Amino acid sequence: MAKSVVNKVGDVRAKSDDQLKELVLELRREQFNLRFQRATGQQEGIGRIREARREIARAKTVMSERTRAAAKA
Repeated sequence: MAKSVVNKVGDVRAKSDDQLKELVLELRREQFNLRFQRATGQQEGIGRIREARREIARAKTVMSERTRAAAKA
């Protein structure tokens, strides 16, 4: 499980559409694993679930912005 921390929206915007889809998929997997760890009592830091959720939201927001921009053009 790779932890890719996206610090800024600029980092997300620099990625291609395929990279964004891969990032969302990777973060969803991580989020699932973190939830599973929490349910079994193995999780050490609960803040990472929140970070993963926000990173997914960032990536999906950029993806939807690009979709809307392409629809206008």
